[in-house]
Amino acid sequence: MSTPDADGLLAEQLLRLTRRLHRSQKRQLQSADIAITPAQSRLLRTLAHYDEPPRMADLAERLEVVPRAVTSLVDGLEAGGRVRRVPDPTNRRVTRIELTDTGRATLRALRDARRAAAEDVLAPLTTEQRETLAGLLSALVDSPGPHC
Repeated sequence: MSTPDADGLLAEQLLRLTRRLHRSQKRQLQSADIAITPAQSRLLRTLAHYDEPPRMADLAERLEVVPRAVTSLVDGLEAGGRVRRVPDPTNRRVTRIELTDTGRATLRALRDARRAAAEDVLAPLTTEQRETLAGLLSALVDSPGPHC
C-alpha cells in the first residue's frame, strides 16, 4: 500500500524523468539543426492527425487553447515553411492550415528525436523491464478518472 510520502516521491521521479526525456529530445533536435518550440511541435503533431486541413478553430479546440494562441503558433510555423494557410473550398471566409513538405520532414525529425531520446533514457532497462514499464504506463494513461 502506498503512503503520501511514497506517492510524492514517485511523482517527483516521474517529473524528473519527463524533464530528462525532454532535455534529451531537445539535444537531438539541436543536433539535427531543427529549431522548433514544444508548442509548435504539438501543433504539427496534431495537424498530422487530420485527413483534411483543419480550421484554426478546430486546432484550438483540439489543443484546448484559445484561438489567438493557435494564430501565433501558425504564424511561426508558416514563417519556417512548415505549414501554409489555404482557403476553404466551400467558404471563402474560412482559412485552413495544411502541412507542407518541410512540415512533414520536421514531423519525421521530431519522431526520430523522440525515439532517440527514449532509447537514451531507457538504455539501463532490460527488455523485460521496458515491457513492464510500458504496461504500467498504459494502465495509468488509459485509466478512467479526472485528467488534466
